[in-house]
Amino acid sequence: MNKKTLSERDICTKFISPALENAGWNKLTQYLEEVSFTDGKIYVKGRLTTRGIRKRADYILYYKPNIPIAIIEAKDNKHSVGSGMQQALDYAQILDIPFVFSSNGDGFLFHDKTSIALIESELSLDEFPSPEELWQKYKEYKGIITERAEQIIEQDYFFDGSGRRPRYYQQNAVNRTLEAIAAGKDRILLVMATGTGKTYTAFQIAYRLWKSKTKKRILFLADRNSLIDQTKRGDFKHFKDKMTVIQKRQVDKSYEIYLAIYQGITGTEEEKNIFKQFTHEFFDLIIIDECHRGSAREDSAWREVLKYFNKATQIGLTATPKESDTVSNSEYFNEPIYTYSLKQGIDDGFLAPYRVVRVGLNIDLEGYRPELGKRDVYGNEIEDRIYNRKDFDRTMVIQERTDVVATKITEFLKGYDRFAKTIVFCRDIDHAERMRSALANKNSDFVAKNHKYIMRITGDNDEGKRELDNFIDPESIYPVIATTSELMTTGVDAKTCKVIVLDTEIGSMTKFKQIIGRGTRIDEDHGKLYFTIIDFRNATDKFADKDFDGDPIRVKPLPQDEDLTDIIDEEEKDEKAIIDDVTGEDITDQLTAIEKDELRKADTVFDKNRLEKIVINGVDVSVLISRELHFNKDGKPIIVNLQDYSRELIKNKFPSLEDFLSVWNSADKKQALIKELDEQGIPVDALVDAVNRDCDLFDIICHVAFDQIPLSRKERAKNVKKRNYFTKYGEQAKKVLDALLDKYADEGIENIETMEVLKVNPVASFGSAIEIIESFGGKTNYLRAVKELESKLYQIA
Repeated sequence: MNKKTLSERDICTKFISPALENAGWNKLTQYLEEVSFTDGKIYVKGRLTTRGIRKRADYILYYKPNIPIAIIEAKDNKHSVGSGMQQALDYAQILDIPFVFSSNGDGFLFHDKTSIALIESELSLDEFPSPEELWQKYKEYKGIITERAEQIIEQDYFFDGSGRRPRYYQQNAVNRTLEAIAAGKDRILLVMATGTGKTYTAFQIAYRLWKSKTKKRILFLADRNSLIDQTKRGDFKHFKDKMTVIQKRQVDKSYEIYLAIYQGITGTEEEKNIFKQFTHEFFDLIIIDECHRGSAREDSAWREVLKYFNKATQIGLTATPKESDTVSNSEYFNEPIYTYSLKQGIDDGFLAPYRVVRVGLNIDLEGYRPELGKRDVYGNEIEDRIYNRKDFDRTMVIQERTDVVATKITEFLKGYDRFAKTIVFCRDIDHAERMRSALANKNSDFVAKNHKYIMRITGDNDEGKRELDNFIDPESIYPVIATTSELMTTGVDAKTCKVIVLDTEIGSMTKFKQIIGRGTRIDEDHGKLYFTIIDFRNATDKFADKDFDGDPIRVKPLPQDEDLTDIIDEEEKDEKAIIDDVTGEDITDQLTAIEKDELRKADTVFDKNRLEKIVINGVDVSVLISRELHFNKDGKPIIVNLQDYSRELIKNKFPSLEDFLSVWNSADKKQALIKELDEQGIPVDALVDAVNRDCDLFDIICHVAFDQIPLSRKERAKNVKKRNYFTKYGEQAKKVLDALLDKYADEGIENIETMEVLKVNPVASFGSAIEIIESFGGKTNYLRAVKELESKLYQIA
């Protein structure tokens, strides 16, 4: 047998798999082949979406299901034994795997991340290590030295028979957590972007610790009833009758799994602190969901509870761990043991990408100064000064501004989808009500059919809150548009939300991340693969902030036995939350420094709707600018000219026009090259929009990067027809090629490269796909003719 003639798959089947089995690896339970561990990044082109290439490992080896310890990258025998190593190391880093192998069927190159001496060595096919050998090295590397620690990390995951398995990052988070607990750590922080399944991850952690009897009584803490309800009905339902929700301040100590909100077990009066009815040692595991909220405040509810149960292992879950340069969850939990960011989620295809439309209103950008003697709607004269965007809807209401914002939102939905689930974030409850009314007037045709087409969903409105579940439910049509202030910033699992409107100032990066997280979930069954952000307040400037998708910053370490109150400095003590007495929501970020100082002197409770506002009308409000923001491959806004930015990227890949022409003309399929350019960060669709949609990408690139005069697709098609090269084909084939040219002129090169084009008009009018192919003398000849047609199209560059 000549190995050089075998495919990569043959090498796997005939050499690598037998070597694994000879070493003792069970092919049914201990290794998987061709494992795709990402879904492929979603690329948006107009209203169309396509997925990028999924990351796929040739082999992943498991000691037990969902405990991966080794990875193998295979190559055919024309490659060297170690030629797959670099790719394997990249995948191993992503998958948190310490033992890395590359093979071409002759043997293995072994990279051992646990070694400090000989990191890489070559092994024969007969020398591949057994599961026990690698597991022993793995345990030593992780510091698992006791029988009890081993029992913890070997506990099986929960499987319900549905086929659901943890995604790779959930698996990483669960395994790292159990390894940390097995090693004796009892303060743990997990950072996972909104929409990545923190609750499912928490369930697998809790289940494995509970099942192994490592933790017998578990408390899951959240700060909103909706989060507890979702947890109980969702992933935690498998605890069945072992679980209870603490409510109505009633304590029953006969359960093993407890769900509670802080507000339900704490209070300003001692008798309301019902958590103290449990002994200090009652819970041995506490999981804190959304632990960023109030995490650095001395008087926060969860601090009080956690201090009381300080002997329990405590796991904090958050998407947004860092609130400022001086305030961090890390003071309590120490640095996160695992982070999975929004950017990673989007790159992997597990989270939806976003488009951003920035709308600038004249009075927002230029300010508003009332004319002399201007009075409000109540007849009071208005102070003569310049009012700006931060004043609008907080201290001054300009009725025409609300109207223009509602008009712009409605225009967008009419051009996109009138039934796209939309959340409009407003300044406060009063603003949310005015926006609801303005949107109802702009969408009167749909509101007349069902008044729930637009609803205000805020903490003070029971009818609106009752519709929250319907807004979240993908099967429920109504409500379509929800206006809100704070209630929907977090804890709302709205998978089908396609539009997020920002008409509020957002000072906190934490709050901004939470709001963006309302749109990041994917629901392919209902056509939700990306979402659009319409920004009226320049809040999306925060995308450019280095902290938007950065690592959390640990400010100072906290010894686990130190009294928390001793390390809260005076500045942090001043950052006491200001609570709206209508909604019970934290509104600290929405107030000015002066308002905060005054309110903290008086009380911590404040109804911001009682803040007196100036209400005026008769102001000229118009849209000065409306444009789509574009982002680079790292998710940061492109702030330079789009063409200049693209020119630099293109020239980095193709230093000269000749280099580009050579690659373009030699590409088997232009669509594959276009997709590759897109994946490398060149904003293909945006560039075509910016230059000329009637031109081919080929001409756009030649024009932008190499100063060539662009031709339109119609001009290129016309040039080919004038050269009359069709004469060598039969009548039927000539008509098909002519129709393909027309298709190219209308839609571009991508559509004529696919065989699907034979099934649609005008090409399909010449017969079935088989008949058309036969008119060229077979499939090979047809594909050759299409390739020649492409060559003729780009002959004159």
